[in-house]
Amino acid sequence: MNRAFIYILIGAFLWGTIGFYVKKLYAFGFTPMEVVTLRVVSASILLFLYMLIRSPKNIKLHQWHDIKYFIGTGILSIIFFNYCMFKTMELATIPISAALLYTGPAFVIVLSYIFFKEPITKSKIMALVLTLAGAALVVGLFPLNLKTLAFSTILIGLGSGLGYALYSIFSKFALEKYDSLEITFFTFIVAAITLLPFFPFADKATQLLEPAVILYAFGLGFLPTAVAYIAYTFGLAQTEASKASILATLEPVVATFVGILIFSEPFSFLQMVGMAAIIFAVILVNLVSDSTKNKSLARKAK
Repeated sequence: MNRAFIYILIGAFLWGTIGFYVKKLYAFGFTPMEVVTLRVVSASILLFLYMLIRSPKNIKLHQWHDIKYFIGTGILSIIFFNYCMFKTMELATIPISAALLYTGPAFVIVLSYIFFKEPITKSKIMALVLTLAGAALVVGLFPLNLKTLAFSTILIGLGSGLGYALYSIFSKFALEKYDSLEITFFTFIVAAITLLPFFPFADKATQLLEPAVILYAFGLGFLPTAVAYIAYTFGLAQTEASKASILATLEPVVATFVGILIFSEPFSFLQMVGMAAIIFAVILVNLVSDSTKNKSLARKAK
């Protein structure tokens, strides 16, 4: 398998474990946006300490106007898509929110065509259809009476998909000047600085001193955030953004397994079909990539 794809799948796998940490933090009385703040702040602290040891020279921007890339990844993507996702959960349900979030690959394919001239191929369209249908089945979107769902809720949910997609787009621009670790670091620094002023420290002081809260907050900031985004961004640097976004939809499959194995959540036949569709889409993208690569090598050999 393509090395870049392996890194992307590692990122997607780690993102799929987010639910474990989030549910634990919800039990301590934190709201969804407070959990987002804990996530980005803990990731920022961990990334800063790592950068300080590994490459202290890279803690500052190459040029100040490069901040535009990380306003894109940190605010327009990380904060915006989390807000839209949690708002959709409030207005509708978690499955509907998750399904609308995974319209992200569709946005990435269109935006990648506009900004990077990445071709819209039949295999991408086929993989996209499989991932959208698979994600909808995995999160339990079907069956659904759309008459009960407000149009404004659908728009907010689609906003989460757009915000999710913008990370791949802004990162692709930033990769021209920064490596994957630097992009992840600056993304979460910007997100943390933006969110911290709104966190109710006085009201949550007791919970923040709980050892378990500290453990879950830094666990959330470490594996499914810092490590996951570094792996995904590293893989993104070596492949098309549209293909990376499709591969990343392995996340709901992992999230479903976490729910089944750890929280004893129910599992249906339709979810199993959805998982198979996503996995097949991942295999399809990989096979097409390998085929294209082999043809390119054959032409060079001639």
